[in-house]
Amino acid sequence: MEARERAEAISEHARVRRRFSRRSNVPTHRARAGILANGKVVAPVDVLVRMDLLAPKDLENWRFGRVPHLERVIRGSLSRLSRLLRILGFHCHDLKLIATQTAYVKWGKGPRTPLRFTKTREPRLEKIYARHFVWPGKGPFHPPRQKSDANA
Repeated sequence: MEARERAEAISEHARVRRRFSRRSNVPTHRARAGILANGKVVAPVDVLVRMDLLAPKDLENWRFGRVPHLERVIRGSLSRLSRLLRILGFHCHDLKLIATQTAYVKWGKGPRTPLRFTKTREPRLEKIYARHFVWPGKGPFHPPRQKSDANA
């Protein structure tokens, strides 16, 4: 029974990936590629800024605690944002980047309280927003080579 459940989960994952790969995810790809060209870490908030879904001034206001939660200042619908975060996770997984959790705390004077990403404080979503993807290799990032049929 356990093997059957695992197989169903794998097939569901493959179905979701096919569905997302059919749609245009070029802006996510460009933002991620631009970030990796300059560094080794891809953060969802950086991708949102590169895609112009989050103004740098709004990000700064959130980090200083002037905005109660990040979703309030993000341009666009929450369903689109959820899809974008999922696609970002797929891209980074395919590039063999390592997912790490990061604690976002308030900048400036006063206590360094944790920042909120969502209005509802749903733990799963908060965890997804706070996840950074890190290139584990030494030196600058370069994408893994695709295996071709001629070499196989």
